[in-house]
Amino acid sequence: MAGDALPFTSTQKPRFLPSCGSVLPEAVLDLLSGLAVGRQGEMWKAKWKMWIQHHHFRLDQGTCSHPAAGVARRPRQAMCQEEEKRMGFDIYRKVPKDLTQPTYTGAIISICCCLFILFLFLSELTGFITTEVVNELYVDDPDKDSGGKIDVSLNISLPNLHCELVGLDIQDEMGRHEVGHIDNSMRIPVNNGAGCRFEGHFSINKVPGNFHVSTHSATAQPQNPDMTHVIHKLSFGDTLQDEESHLQRVQPSSFLCGSSEGKLNTDHLISTSCRQVQNVHGAFNALGGADRLTSNPLASHDYILKIVPTVYEDKSGKQRYSYQYTVANKEYVAYSHTGRIIPAIWFRYDLSPITVKYTERRQPLYRFITTICAIIGGTFTVAGILDSCIFTASEAWKKIQLGKMH
Repeated sequence: MAGDALPFTSTQKPRFLPSCGSVLPEAVLDLLSGLAVGRQGEMWKAKWKMWIQHHHFRLDQGTCSHPAAGVARRPRQAMCQEEEKRMGFDIYRKVPKDLTQPTYTGAIISICCCLFILFLFLSELTGFITTEVVNELYVDDPDKDSGGKIDVSLNISLPNLHCELVGLDIQDEMGRHEVGHIDNSMRIPVNNGAGCRFEGHFSINKVPGNFHVSTHSATAQPQNPDMTHVIHKLSFGDTLQDEESHLQRVQPSSFLCGSSEGKLNTDHLISTSCRQVQNVHGAFNALGGADRLTSNPLASHDYILKIVPTVYEDKSGKQRYSYQYTVANKEYVAYSHTGRIIPAIWFRYDLSPITVKYTERRQPLYRFITTICAIIGGTFTVAGILDSCIFTASEAWKKIQLGKMH
């Protein structure tokens, strides 16, 4: 041992020394000095005595005290019992570093363990900061403040029917029968005036009924009405889309008609709808893009709709009420009582009692913390078991090779 230093630092406690408050006779000091330094005299005995007194081992009195704390001396047994009780609460017992053995396999397992924990942590963090949309079904009328009404938005083009002939009729089982509805609607000429694009916003009652685009409201019925059409939009209730007001030109190939001019006038602009709310995919505009330009011009079209109430609730608790719908259609030629063909585009609807609710949710913080703790603890535990098995097997194999194990 170099110089006159103690065999260990003043903050360490040899495992062979007794607990706090023990009385060490002079003979014990002589033995410790001789074992540690090879019997080099009274100098080491004095050093041992200073170290023992620094760690509260009394050589001549039956009390145990902490000089730095400035507290009154108390009976040795009572104070030491308190210290032992406080240390008894420590569930993380420490193992001296010199009693552990690092291995190459353990290093590899430790690196893989840390990488695996990092991967799982980043995955959980991504899920924590991402808004989740969950859905549920229940039987109820979600929008009780609507007065029993549903808002409807219709945008349809009839490229071979003049605007003065196009009208909207509404009727339902509550007795409503309206011919030539004109409120909140407009008719825009297309195809150099030979066709018409009808846009309307109106309301219907929450009972089975229908609305249809026809020539019933015209003052004079055409001889050969052409009901070929394209539906741009048919939606109910609030829109669950992020509105992006932009204009898009109608492509010349979008509509073909029977006139000699052949194509629509591309000077007209139509507003297009936008992308849907993130993570919500539903049939809110199931008929959008329906193309019946190649069908029989004198045929009537029946669209049978099953409307499903839908509620979307964002993180702030704000609710929007919309409606999804499924559709079935048929095409037929209808004759009036006079034998004339009067085609129309019918939208027959009925409401479903089932309501679909979408709710934006974010994972709570306590669940995120719990998951992270489970990831770290579980990974370290499994890695420790794996490392222990590998180490035990390797040691056993070494003993077999040395012939110490039969």
